[in-house]
This record gives sequence, structure tokens and C-alpha cells, in this order.
Amino acid sequence: MGQSGHEGHEHENGVHGGDGDGPGSIGNRLNWLRAGVLGANDGIVSVAGIVIGVAGATADRSTILVSGVAGLVAGAFSMAGGEYTSVSTQRDTEATLVEAERRELAENPDEAEAELAASLRDRGLSEDTAEDAARELSDGDPLRAHAVVEFGLDPEELTNPWQAALSSFISFTCGALLPLLAITLLPDDIRVIGCAIAVVAALALTGYTSAQLGGAPRGRAMLRVMAVGAATMIVTYLIGSAFDVATG
Repeated sequence: MGQSGHEGHEHENGVHGGDGDGPGSIGNRLNWLRAGVLGANDGIVSVAGIVIGVAGATADRSTILVSGVAGLVAGAFSMAGGEYTSVSTQRDTEATLVEAERRELAENPDEAEAELAASLRDRGLSEDTAEDAARELSDGDPLRAHAVVEFGLDPEELTNPWQAALSSFISFTCGALLPLLAITLLPDDIRVIGCAIAVVAALALTGYTSAQLGGAPRGRAMLRVMAVGAATMIVTYLIGSAFDVATG
């Protein structure tokens, strides 16, 4: 039901500066924002599919509402749990890399500096410039320099699983509220079509936003998420209608 909202660190972190406003910090904030948009998209599609499907089987407003709330709660916790597990694994991997680098710096600093110079050469610096830069960086904050250049990690800004879980929980809930409120508040004769229109419009917005954040073609992204949402609602409504016919 959920999507993995985290997409890893941007590997363009600046080596100097620790004020949290460098390229790495900005990249991380964009990643969390993008994950939030995707979580909201999941909430919209998942709960819209549930309430439209139930509405196809029954006109009872309370049944539709209970089904939608159950889907919202289950989906939000599923998203949060999956995100926490995934990001915890990522954080453990990052911490292991940083700790291994810390040990190497303590036990064999010369070899560590040579590895840093090699990494800088791989990024396009000449041999002499890379060696000078590695020496200068090692005189400052060697652990951060090595972690940023070699792994794209800032030891002070490892991924936070609780932050990821909370972000996913909130974004999914916010997205899920739209179809839930639409299907329960609109008049009986227009609630299904009204909910569907609201959902498709909201998906157009989330598709546009995610494409804007990711630098992808906006029209294609909007059409893709709108098509998935529309197909979900059509299929679940037909299934609900079939159950209604079978039990009516």
C-alpha cells in the first residue's frame, strides 16, 4: 500500500561547512518533500479505491465511512512501519561505513589520506591537486571529509527513521482524508462522481509537484498518476457493484 518515501542522500554534499544549509541538506529536504508528496498520493489512491468500491456495493453512509477510516488507519501505519524499517536499515549501513572510516583514520591515517586523494582524482582532480586537497581536508575534519567524498554521507546528518516514519504517516493521512471527506460529505446522488473528480484533480496536483521536484516531464507524470487513480476507482467500483448484485 505504501511507497518507500526515502530516496537516499544526494551525493553532492559540500565538504566544508556544518551549518545544515549546504547542498546535502537542501537535497535531503527535497527528498523528504518528494517522499511526502508520494505518501499523499498513496493515501489518495488507496482510500479512494476503498470508499468507491464500498460505495459500489452499498449506499449506507456509515458503512462507507467506517471502511474508509479503517483503510486510512491501516494504510498510515503500514506506510510508517515500512518507512521506519527501510530507513533504519539504511541508517545502520551508513553508521557502519562511518565507523569503519573512523577506525581506519585512527589506525592507518596515511592510507586513509591516500584513499581520499584517489577518490578526489576519480572526481577529476589532477594527482598533485588531489594530494594537496586530501592533505588539507585531513588537517580539518578528516572523518567528515572522508565520509562526504567517499560515500556521500555527512556523519552529523545520517538518515532518521523516526522522521521518515512520521513524515509518511502524516502525508498518507492527509492524502487519504480527501476521498474520505468527499465520499461522506457530498449528497448521495453525486458522491461517487464527485469523489472521483476530486481524487483525479488531487492526483494531478501530486503528479505535477513530484515531477517538479524531480525535474521530470510534468505532463507525463500527471497523466500517469491520474490514470492509475482512475483505473483503481473504476475497478473497485465494478467489484463493489458486482457484490451488490450478488447479494441484492
